[in-house]
Amino acid sequence: MVSQNQIVRLIFGLKIKRLRQKKKLSPQELSAACGLSNSYLNEIEKGKKYPKADKIMSLAEALSVPYDELVSLKLSKKLEPISELLNSHIMKEFPLEMFGIEPGKLVEMIANAPVKMSAFISTIMEIARNYEMRQEHFYLASLRSYQEMHENYFEELEEAASAFLKEHKIKWSAPFDRKHLYDILEQKYNYTIDKTQLKENSNLQLLRSVYLKDKHKLLINDDLAEFQKGFLLGRELAYNYLDLEERPLTTPPYKANSFEEVLNNFKASYFGGALLLNKDELIGDIHALFDAERWSEKKLLQLLNKYEASPEMFLHRFTNLLAKFFGIKNLFFLRFSHSEKSKKFTLTKELHLSRQHNPHGNELNEHYCRRWLSLDIIYQLKARMQQKDMQSIAGVQISKYWGTNNEYLCISFARPNHRTSDEQVSVTIGFQINENLRKKIKFLADPQIATKWVNETCERCPIKDCEERAAKPHIVRDEKQVETIEEALKLLN
Repeated sequence: MVSQNQIVRLIFGLKIKRLRQKKKLSPQELSAACGLSNSYLNEIEKGKKYPKADKIMSLAEALSVPYDELVSLKLSKKLEPISELLNSHIMKEFPLEMFGIEPGKLVEMIANAPVKMSAFISTIMEIARNYEMRQEHFYLASLRSYQEMHENYFEELEEAASAFLKEHKIKWSAPFDRKHLYDILEQKYNYTIDKTQLKENSNLQLLRSVYLKDKHKLLINDDLAEFQKGFLLGRELAYNYLDLEERPLTTPPYKANSFEEVLNNFKASYFGGALLLNKDELIGDIHALFDAERWSEKKLLQLLNKYEASPEMFLHRFTNLLAKFFGIKNLFFLRFSHSEKSKKFTLTKELHLSRQHNPHGNELNEHYCRRWLSLDIIYQLKARMQQKDMQSIAGVQISKYWGTNNEYLCISFARPNHRTSDEQVSVTIGFQINENLRKKIKFLADPQIATKWVNETCERCPIKDCEERAAKPHIVRDEKQVETIEEALKLLN
């Protein structure tokens, strides 16, 4: 993160440089006028040094500006976006070092080309405003980038989960006995666990849990499935065992106060998943699944039942292990929700490893391709639900992306939302098909697996006579019109 001292030095340096240029003074001329050495003045302008009061007075006199104006943290209108960024919570809290960015280098970039950087920052902020991006969107996008950088595998968290089991003399077996989690929270960490208060409060019924810090009390919504309660307990243990102080107090978090809070929430969730779905056990089961010659929905659902996990937790745990232990690095994870009231499909979670794959989020209110397995399996689930079958279902599909050479093996689960009767949820893990994947997943050659041509959104799709189309391809038409105009202009020459 950029410290307050760095911000003060940088703003002061930008002011000195701007005022010097405005008066058309060279660094040598200003140096002679204020009595400071040329090298020291250069360090000031780069935001590396902050002079003492007497030297600031000399600079103010040489530049013909009041002392108070120089030491103020306000910048000129042209450089205002830089000041806005530097003084934002994001800049003060975001751990640049975690992404290999030295705060000093960033400061230097801004100092070297302040006007260009200001214009660039202003453009980014304008785009963010137009798309209603909030601070929490930035934090969550940064977290996804952090996960992708590490292929979503974190050895220190895996080791912490193993150490926790060993320390508490817990022998892991499937399904994990959640009573261990209740006992440790209540006996070791002196928690009080309440399962009635949230359910009875109409304003809080949509929350899964609330932690009352002062009372050391965890409120859990009793309408949750047992596997969901187990995950909440595992995550709560992580906050204590890993000493993660900055944390959200509700599930789901209703706002993100800092990147540290978002990161700690992720670490606690990872730890909880590692407790409930043991790494070594799951690796063995994934090998058995991938070594089968034929795809089997039954086998996949049996695995889900073995661990008593939610489909989301189960497939997300796959993303922790596949790159590290199976060499499968080109993959994505998507979670969709569908509401009967709005008829909309909303992408609520996504993760991409190795690169941004074809199926990805779209914040322009476009209609996701209805041929995606993620969406199609929700329709399949709804048909089952009409027959009073409320169980999770699984499916598989090979998706070929129109206009590209990209194709993906997609595996999806769909389930009713246990707490909202008019909502369904799907989770999908997709693997880019290449020679490596063909060697790793034997059932990929199963001729019974359906193959479909798909696209990203209906608005961007040129496929004709698509029975699943939910919106007209107006973006394709607009692009075609531009191409036609460009061709006509070429003919004029």
